[in-house]
Amino acid sequence: MIDRTSNKRKPGGRSVRKTIATAERSDMTRRDFVRSIATTGIAVGMEAQAWAAETKSGEMIYRTLGRTGEKVSAIGLGGFHIGVPKDEQEGIRIVRSAIDRGINFMDNCWDYHDGGSEIRMGKALRDGYRDKVFLMTKIDGRTKQLAAKQIDECLQRLQTDRIDLMQHHEVIRMEDPDRIFAKDGAMAAVLEAKHAGKVRYIGFTGHKDPVVHLRTLEMAAQHQFRFDAVQMPLNVLDAHFRSFAEKVVPLLVKEGIGVLGMKPLASGAILQTKAVTPIECLHYALNLPTCVVITGIDSMKFLDQAVEAARTFKPMNKAQVAALLSRTAQAAATGNYEGFKTTPAFDATARHPEWIG
Repeated sequence: MIDRTSNKRKPGGRSVRKTIATAERSDMTRRDFVRSIATTGIAVGMEAQAWAAETKSGEMIYRTLGRTGEKVSAIGLGGFHIGVPKDEQEGIRIVRSAIDRGINFMDNCWDYHDGGSEIRMGKALRDGYRDKVFLMTKIDGRTKQLAAKQIDECLQRLQTDRIDLMQHHEVIRMEDPDRIFAKDGAMAAVLEAKHAGKVRYIGFTGHKDPVVHLRTLEMAAQHQFRFDAVQMPLNVLDAHFRSFAEKVVPLLVKEGIGVLGMKPLASGAILQTKAVTPIECLHYALNLPTCVVITGIDSMKFLDQAVEAARTFKPMNKAQVAALLSRTAQAAATGNYEGFKTTPAFDATARHPEWIG
């Protein structure tokens, strides 16, 4: 039985169900969706200034993570890419340099590089660095037993006694939320870990289809549970194709759930279109109601790029956004540049079903 006493939400299941039903209509236009969310009371301005107030210190922007009240850097350090450099010391240097330059949101996952990313980050967070960051990682297990095991392994690798945000990873199948919220599902293990002080906040991630995200939020509402954060692809292509920004973000803002954007450059594929620059991609994602934009940084060059995006960011008006999106509309139309939505290439748990259990 899931203990819901520590994370209740206000009644809102009907709004969630109505939204998902609307989103599933294949003939729904952008205008239709805006009208539908207006009737459920979740319409929001899709601009950064419509979200929580932000502050700036040095080169970095800081925003509030939904209802948690936590102040996090608007740029987050992607955990997968920390495992990319062949030299472990280079990965550690990147993490510490990012923290020194104001990035305090650390992304990671139990399965990245077979645990190698967490091991590197754990080493980087020694010597006082752990207390300077908001540490997030993810687990794949869908059963209570496997999820509990993975949580403890994350803590061990990261060399910490607590995870600030623990997220259910790769929620990409319609049945994933059923398994997570089952009596002996992963959520039971995460809640037990929270009650034990091992986990502070709870979220989920996914990259496949916004309908899966909406169904997961609907399932949470049915269990009187509200996530603290939700992670999804948010970029200049997403706006045109199976859009998380259009279908999921307004609901999260209405519910006070932290919006975590990932793949702002679509794992580099956007740059192949030659329609936008890396800085423009990051600025667009920062201009959405995102609390954090998580980007891959596997070199000091890309760290410089990410910090520069934060330093130079200014809220974009509707005309500026429209002009930017007009340049990416054709490339985005079929989803070919967002392979995580349209192919199994990014579905690590599909290749390793044993990670799910």
